[in-house]
Amino acid sequence: MHKKQKYTIQNSPFVVPTDDGKIIKEHFGNATDGNSELSIAHMVAPAGWSEPFQTPEFDEYTFIIRGKKQFIIDGETIVLEAGQSIKVEKNTRLQYSNPFTEPCEYLAICLPAFSIEAVNREDNEYE
Repeated sequence: MHKKQKYTIQNSPFVVPTDDGKIIKEHFGNATDGNSELSIAHMVAPAGWSEPFQTPEFDEYTFIIRGKKQFIIDGETIVLEAGQSIKVEKNTRLQYSNPFTEPCEYLAICLPAFSIEAVNREDNEYE
């Protein structure tokens, strides 16, 4: 009798198409394996990168592997460096950016999983 495998190795994450130079590889989540409960993505944000303000409907945990990443959370500017992590609670208005000279590599874990419908990005980048 064959025993059901109790693990999944992800060798081919879903690469999210971007037009801003950011590399997004979702290892588990909606786009990769249909998991809407949690998503894990490996990201590299190029130097000078930023995205519009957003108010996600999920908790987001970020762990910085290398470089620095800037967060503007409810008007407060926070900069995290390699080895640091943060949890931002859902329904919090924030902006992510890398205004620094080196790329920032990090892991993002969203609970429930990231979806474009639940991220609530603002169209106007000029706040």
